[in-house]
Amino acid sequence: MQRKSLGLVALIAIPGLFFGLIFTMLLLLAPAKPAAADCGPAVSVVIDGKTKVEGYTEEQLKNAAAIMGAGKALDLSVKGQMISVMVSLGESGLRVLDHGDGPGPDSRGLFQQRDNGAWGSYADRMNPTTSATNFIKALQAVPGWELLEPTLAGNKVQRNADPYHYQKYWPEAVKLVQALSNSQFSLEGSDCAIPGQSGAGDDYPWKKSPTWLQVGASTASTSPLGMYYRECVDFALWRVNQQMGSTSAPFKFLNGSFRPDGQGLGSALTWKAGWDAKGWPTGSTPRVGAVVWYAPGAGGADPNFGHVAVVKEVKDNGTYVEEGYNGNPAPADHSYYTRTVANTVPSAFLYLPTQEEKK
Repeated sequence: MQRKSLGLVALIAIPGLFFGLIFTMLLLLAPAKPAAADCGPAVSVVIDGKTKVEGYTEEQLKNAAAIMGAGKALDLSVKGQMISVMVSLGESGLRVLDHGDGPGPDSRGLFQQRDNGAWGSYADRMNPTTSATNFIKALQAVPGWELLEPTLAGNKVQRNADPYHYQKYWPEAVKLVQALSNSQFSLEGSDCAIPGQSGAGDDYPWKKSPTWLQVGASTASTSPLGMYYRECVDFALWRVNQQMGSTSAPFKFLNGSFRPDGQGLGSALTWKAGWDAKGWPTGSTPRVGAVVWYAPGAGGADPNFGHVAVVKEVKDNGTYVEEGYNGNPAPADHSYYTRTVANTVPSAFLYLPTQEEKK
């Protein structure tokens, strides 16, 4: 992979003449104190004999409605209602099952709840509303569940072996809750935005802005995030903000305020150190939405500054699709790219705090 123009990427490369100007600008751009997480109010259920959702029976729709109704009664957010429906899809297909499975032969109901005293009586576990209520109360007791990926939030309650078991059911859960609700809603842009579902393709807001090579290293070439426009780090930091629910100014995560020790996040060279300073997790497994970090020279990255990108898709054959900016030689540099990469090529994957590496 040719990546020799990737390194001149952050304000730490600006000559000393510009430091005072840029530092002042970053102070002015510092984000306001974030509000408490708002995952959207619970939605009410609208369902009758005429309600149809392709691929689902009347029984399944009634069970989904019972789950949503239980969430509404407990003032659960719409995201929580979606998570609850998702877990039931993954456990029972939205059916009240009167049997368990190998790992849990005593499991019953919509959520396959065990006969261990934690989920009430047999009648409770077989009752859609009661079983959903018990699941939701357990979900609400999980610290920070609102900011976890939906599948991880569900796993914190269910404790099944694969924390990503529910991931494939999320799109259907969203569809069902939208179809059965009485209002329009979106999680996009909220403090409970979902890592891994942040954007589609080249949605970078400053794709037509001038690069520092075109207009010099100055405020004219510096994005609201404090990085140079159309560099790999600016796109990656945009994705971080986007996935954490910050899609407009004042952005939550800036080059100059990302690290708690006051140092800039800097060029790709220092991104892993920035993650470590912030206490955010890193690992060797690609996860959709994670930042891909290449140390200098790794995988063809710039020998002085390295490179960062974002995981767009994880494949089953030991590869992943990454997206980013300034990952190709001129004249295709400073533009959006995607490519398929072997999992072992990058130096590390940098996770958002709402992501957990699959064990």
